Amino acid sequence: MTKQNKAFKFRLLPNKKQEVLLSKTFGCVRFVYNKMLAERKQTYEKFKNDREKLKEQKFPTPAKYKEEFPFLREVDSLALANAQLNLQNAYKNFFEVNAEFPNFKNRKTKQSYTTNRVNGNIELQDGHIKLPKLKLVKIKQHREIPENYRLKSCTISKTKSGKYYVSVRTEYEKDIKPKAVEHVVGLDFAMSELYVSSENEKANYPRYYRVMSEKLAKAGRILSKRKKGSARWNKQRLVVAKLHEKVVNQRMNFLHHKSKELASNFDAVVIEDLNMKGMSQALHFGKSVHDNGWGMFTTFLAYKLKEQGKQL
Repeated sequence: MTKQNKAFKFRLLPNKKQEVLLSKTFGCVRFVYNKMLAERKQTYEKFKNDREKLKEQKFPTPAKYKEEFPFLREVDSLALANAQLNLQNAYKNFFEVNAEFPNFKNRKTKQSYTTNRVNGNIELQDGHIKLPKLKLVKIKQHREIPENYRLKSCTISKTKSGKYYVSVRTEYEKDIKPKAVEHVVGLDFAMSELYVSSENEKANYPRYYRVMSEKLAKAGRILSKRKKGSARWNKQRLVVAKLHEKVVNQRMNFLHHKSKELASNFDAVVIEDLNMKGMSQALHFGKSVHDNGWGMFTTFLAYKLKEQGKQL
């Protein structure tokens, strides 16, 4: 038996008081992350030519800032602790030359935070989810989580259109036996179709972004003519955000269905190892490459095959 993780995403429907606390938590997580990053950046500049001394440096924890900034006590302490862990991982990736030096977060970046389940502080209860500090928050639970799945953590996020979501990470044990490879399919990346299979079947990707591009352009032009920060500007900003979200949701739904179909019908799937970012820049096919979401598709395909003991 091996331990597996699976996330379930639900729409979160907080009341006005809970919305205020969520906003505070997003802000505090960003504040603590930036504070810790500023100190790390200062230390790095001081000791960047002496790796040994740099490794010896002790960095602050969120608890250090609570005396100076009492408002941090109002929010979930585990959310602040996870901000520290995220920074540590970003810093580690930088030193292992897997990423650039971490950037400061601002209000335009994704608003989210992660909290962990400790002593029953996170529970699903009859159309609600119990969360630290927030207590019971109403959710749209469109699917049940199996009883043998243990809740481990939650990530709460807010979209640019003002919607809230909670992604519940669970852990379960499953005996995954490798499947004998009998039925194999090869996928050849196609700019407009997403892929063409070795059996000459096309994914027929609907190109959601291209279809929506005219509406997006029109909505964007209206937004650009309105005074930034005004009520009419904010109303139009939501129109643009909702159009973008619709494209993202349509694309994700299509990719989930196609990857599930392949994972159900084949024991192994063979794909090209492509640098999509490099392709879009070199060939000037930016919109076409990013519209079909090949990277997201291969991620979905990988875990759907792995769950059944199959191979990518």
